[in-house]
Amino acid sequence: MRHSLFAAIASLPLLTSSPVTADDLVPIALKSTLTDVQPMTGIVLWSTNEKVETAPIQLEYSYLTYSQVVREKGTYDWSAVETLLDTVARRKHQTILRWHDTYVGQPSGVPAYIQALPDYKGQTAPSEKKPTGFPDWSHPELRRFTLEFFTKFAERYDRDPRLAFVQVGFGLWSEYHIYDGPMVLGKTFPSLDYQGEFARHLAATFRETPWMISVDAAGDQAPYAASPELLGLRFGLFDDSFNHAKHKASNEPNWVAFGLDRWKRSPTGGEFSFFEKKDQRLALAPKGPHGIPFADHAAKFHISFMIGDGQPDYQKPDVLRKAGLACGYRFEVTRFAAASDRSEVTITNRGIAPFYYDAYPAVNGVRSGESLRGLLPDESRMCRITAGGTAPKLTIESDRLVPGQAISYQAGP
Repeated sequence: MRHSLFAAIASLPLLTSSPVTADDLVPIALKSTLTDVQPMTGIVLWSTNEKVETAPIQLEYSYLTYSQVVREKGTYDWSAVETLLDTVARRKHQTILRWHDTYVGQPSGVPAYIQALPDYKGQTAPSEKKPTGFPDWSHPELRRFTLEFFTKFAERYDRDPRLAFVQVGFGLWSEYHIYDGPMVLGKTFPSLDYQGEFARHLAATFRETPWMISVDAAGDQAPYAASPELLGLRFGLFDDSFNHAKHKASNEPNWVAFGLDRWKRSPTGGEFSFFEKKDQRLALAPKGPHGIPFADHAAKFHISFMIGDGQPDYQKPDVLRKAGLACGYRFEVTRFAAASDRSEVTITNRGIAPFYYDAYPAVNGVRSGESLRGLLPDESRMCRITAGGTAPKLTIESDRLVPGQAISYQAGP
């Protein structure tokens, strides 16, 4: 009996003394400093700004009208879009594009063939004391065309890496208001029912590119705040008077109406306010124009980008770079280990927002099957890769970047 007991004990595995094999993961020391603004984040300049070539930015912004693409019914000429996207991409940047039909001091952006219809009743009226073209949303052809337009636009550009985000809306500058001018639901501004139809259409049409609307769409002139269904759609938000003196009282309730966790699924951004001259001049000053540093304000709303076209006139490049690094995601490699034929990497998001597209850790050019898309601030994700070696090269790859762009990471002491 005693011999049998000793034999049984001797046959048990000794877990603490397993032999080390050549394929066991070995920690890999990395040292990498994240010093550049990351793709799809940061301070944004208009594509016409002469500083876009040298400023520390990743994104450029532009308006386009529907009439720049369509002049005759059913005929689409995308050359204006192609020229814009190609020009920006050659600078190793990506585009934020906003479609609009009404802009203060300009003719209507509705296609000419619609404006020429005998029962179409567009009008020119003062806005900010300037003659401005307003559309006729009561006309069925304008409503039909707008849905068709975004179907065709998405078919062509939804997976295009030159395009970062698309902004849409109605009213002045597509900001969901006509604060100065003839504001009439169903006429110069779409009806609530049509706005809902438009939002559902975009949600079904854009499968990859995030689409964004103004926070002003939380008002009674739009259907979102009163519709749990519409609030459940995956759209982002932009705030075109982000840092003005009364932001907390007038803008923040709109953010609340859309849900303060919307940023977890869709991007948020905006533009520095023009209400007061100092809103622009002091936007990136240490305490901002109204006592709140930009980095703190951006973190509160989980901002990925902010249009600041005038900032190169007020601040040095290092200030713009620092502000850009305070936006969006920021990846840190907290663990990296490799064997001869495999690796494991743990990546933590040290930023204030996720990356909204797929991005994959890769070793020696071999990608992980696990994406960093949607990794929230201070969360970590462990990714396995079927490549390794004694000197493995770790990168983060995404098909949504243009040539010359790269996602960087922080690593090491």
